[in-house]
Amino acid sequence: MSAPLPAALPAVLSRIDADLDAALERLFTLLRRESISTDPAYAGEVAAAAEAMAEELSGLGFDASVRPTPGHPMVVAHGPDIPGAPHVLFYGHYDVQPVDPLELWERPPFEPALIERADGSKEIRARGACDDKGQLMTFIEACRAWKAETGALPCRVSILLEGEEESGSPSLIPFLKANAEELKADFAMICDTGMYDPETPAISTMLRGLMGEEIVIRAADRDLHSGMYGGLARNPIQVLAHILADLHDETGRVTLPGFYDGVPELPEELARQWEGLGFKAEDFLGAVDLSAPAGEQDRPPLHRIWARPTMEFNGINGGYTGQGFKTVLPAEASAKVSCRLVGTQDPHAIRAALRQHVKDRLPADCTVEFHEHGASGAVNLDISLPAFEAARAALSEEWEKEAAFVGSGGSIPIAGYFQTVLGMESLMVGFGLDDDRVHSPNEKYDLQSFHKGARSWARILGAISA
Repeated sequence: MSAPLPAALPAVLSRIDADLDAALERLFTLLRRESISTDPAYAGEVAAAAEAMAEELSGLGFDASVRPTPGHPMVVAHGPDIPGAPHVLFYGHYDVQPVDPLELWERPPFEPALIERADGSKEIRARGACDDKGQLMTFIEACRAWKAETGALPCRVSILLEGEEESGSPSLIPFLKANAEELKADFAMICDTGMYDPETPAISTMLRGLMGEEIVIRAADRDLHSGMYGGLARNPIQVLAHILADLHDETGRVTLPGFYDGVPELPEELARQWEGLGFKAEDFLGAVDLSAPAGEQDRPPLHRIWARPTMEFNGINGGYTGQGFKTVLPAEASAKVSCRLVGTQDPHAIRAALRQHVKDRLPADCTVEFHEHGASGAVNLDISLPAFEAARAALSEEWEKEAAFVGSGGSIPIAGYFQTVLGMESLMVGFGLDDDRVHSPNEKYDLQSFHKGARSWARILGAISA
């Protein structure tokens, strides 16, 4: 008979420590797979990675299979039922971003290596080291240790590994809907997040949504000579600049009517916890050679990137932008605009308001065309669920520093899909760091993140099952 959970945990953690070298080699084997989902040339490698993950999970006693989709395959695995214990669904993705520009890599991106830094610490260097192969393997190694020491997992675990996360997840929602009964659990676990800082573990409890829109304004039927037509013909760049400038006031607040509908105030308890994190805007901005916080000037800086909505201009194009100089009035100008959303903001209502804002300011001789680039609402997780506090206590014990409930300025759509399609909350725990160079050359994952990440998941599995 297996030992009771609290008694078994020290042995499980010791197993992870003793098995670290073998765990690294298993991770390196996965990192060698060139599973780039956006490039059709690598479809075979993506499929091979899926087969390898299914085989890995089958070896741990899961009922694992590779499931076809119209795109890249999913891997689904189920552990045995554990009477009286919760059922969790773990999500990760085995596909990776392209490696371009290749010349900026210090070593081949699919030849993983353990690199020792000047301070003696070590990092795992490879494409996918952090996003998301290193992260998902922390969970699998935790499961391996529980099986090795007790013969079973402490609760029922199902696993869903996606192969299209880095290419927009086109097959994900149809797959979740078609397999909802099979995949539904008490709650999900998502590993595609990070630490607050290298020593402070974190649980992400809110994610901003996203709305993207491209605006194209046209005037004359061709580019015009600025000496002949300047001062008389309409200039689309000037029109576009005026329209964009009207979207913010002098304090950084967005002026779009209805934009702040559904934006909540941060709960006082959470605000106090964030204040205790000691966030310093000057340090955060200083790392990218900036110094003056922008955005809503009446809001604390940390709130602006975690809990407040934004409207940003991601790209503007028009006229001649090549080398040298060309004096033209352009026939058209365009801008890409994105909004990060919070609370219950409606991305579709905001898109409609943005389009109306543009139309209302469009002068004679100009036409406008709009192109959608996605829309998803924010995700707010119910931290009153016992699993959240159990996980926070487990993380705090492992890292010897109180884990923080944090927001995320970015978007992780899968958490929202689990809410809307499967009707369950997600526990988002990851061990990535801000300097992991995710999606960039020389991507890395700290050895400490990998090692203590596995230990953390082992603790969490025990804590939620006790």
